[in-house]
Amino acid sequence: MPQFSANLGFLWSGLPLPAAIARAKAAGFAAVECHFPYAVDARVVRAALDQAELPMLGLNTVRGPVGFNGLAGVPGEVDQARLAIEQAVDYAAAVGCHNVHVMAGIADGEAAMACFVNNLSYACDLAADHGIGILVEALNPYDAPGYLVANTQVALAAINAVAKPNIRLMFDCYHVARTEGDVITRLEACWDHIGHIQFAGVPDRGVPRRGDSGAGEVDFGPIFEWIDARGWRQPLGAEYKTSGLVEDSLGWMHPSR
Repeated sequence: MPQFSANLGFLWSGLPLPAAIARAKAAGFAAVECHFPYAVDARVVRAALDQAELPMLGLNTVRGPVGFNGLAGVPGEVDQARLAIEQAVDYAAAVGCHNVHVMAGIADGEAAMACFVNNLSYACDLAADHGIGILVEALNPYDAPGYLVANTQVALAAINAVAKPNIRLMFDCYHVARTEGDVITRLEACWDHIGHIQFAGVPDRGVPRRGDSGAGEVDFGPIFEWIDARGWRQPLGAEYKTSGLVEDSLGWMHPSR
């Protein structure tokens, strides 16, 4: 049976982070993850995680100025990109977070990819000292137009160019379904490089559908079953938006109830 991680960038986002961690625990999640938790003292977050007995699986580097959506692949922003990487790794180490997603930014071309690879290599070396993984995620061009890493093929090219033991792919089923076709086909193609898996309803990043529970074009029931059959035992990241109470949206989590 799969277990699930609550992405607190969307779920219970209106609550203070420690309170959101507690609500995730009460709702039956096995882990949490964040987008940008830096406004909250890491000691407070660590205490909340310890009290809830939940691991934090991941957080992101900051987006940078408005319109950047990340810094690591933007030529001319290397100094700021590395400050963002250092901030993320330090915070992750302080709260016991497993992974840092390094955001590439709005850019294109060979110079941008070379910049991204160099900054990823820097991130890997820094994170390795703390036993932290580095993640690369593809963001679909509908939600993130102009993002350097627009599909999993580009993400894998960057990962292979870095060639460090602690760099992996963050496979977001939502982004893949929007642009790359069948999710299970892409999971199989990327499997050996995956470090974390996320999901949300398609096409609106709403409540995911699992069997008759929820809505959307993609039924995640067979996808979860396929992942489980492959021996994946890490919690899968629920990164979706809901307009009502999060607790009222969790029918996908226990579809037989």
